[in-house]
Amino acid sequence: MLGDGDIVLRPIKMRDQRAWREVNRRNRDWLRPWEATIPPPTPSGPIAHRPTYRQMVRHLRSEANAGRMLPFVIEYQGRLVGQLTVAGITWGSMCSGHIGYWVDEAVAGRGVMPTAVALVVDHCFRTVGLHRIEVCIRPENGPSRRVVEKLGFREEGLRPRYLHIDGAWRDHLVFALTAEEVPEGLLGRWQRARSQQTPHSKPQNTQGNPA
Repeated sequence: MLGDGDIVLRPIKMRDQRAWREVNRRNRDWLRPWEATIPPPTPSGPIAHRPTYRQMVRHLRSEANAGRMLPFVIEYQGRLVGQLTVAGITWGSMCSGHIGYWVDEAVAGRGVMPTAVALVVDHCFRTVGLHRIEVCIRPENGPSRRVVEKLGFREEGLRPRYLHIDGAWRDHLVFALTAEEVPEGLLGRWQRARSQQTPHSKPQNTQGNPA
């Protein structure tokens, strides 16, 4: 479990199903433009279906047990408000992974998602032993881009037609950090930057990529 004040990240569980479904249902319109979808099957390929909640959790647990994924739910003031997953974990000479996330519109603008990302990046670098973390975001997703910009991720370029999102193959911008870039920890850097914001700064929407 990872936490900072009202914000907690913990492993996703089967018993989260009711709360997860309620938040996801209420945010359908908010999440749809950024949510991964299943592409049409090829003539020789299998027909894929969107997994049920239980299938999703079983898959996440299996990947976590294999060391390829870190699946979390995000809690704010004791209530489930989103999901964050470190996926595509690769060891050997690469030691990297990428982050996907989404958050309840009701808590957007309160620093929940930047804090959650900072917590998990510090965990990946300091505890898990990864060297590089990526976040891939659609260019049109301004709120999610602001999350990584606030945290100081580097923009590395465009991956054309990278993921199937909202019914089509979409371009994504790549943002990244390596462990050497945040020797003091990303959470500490984010907290210092946040404390320097003026009292009249308008909070930003922190919606991010769905996991």
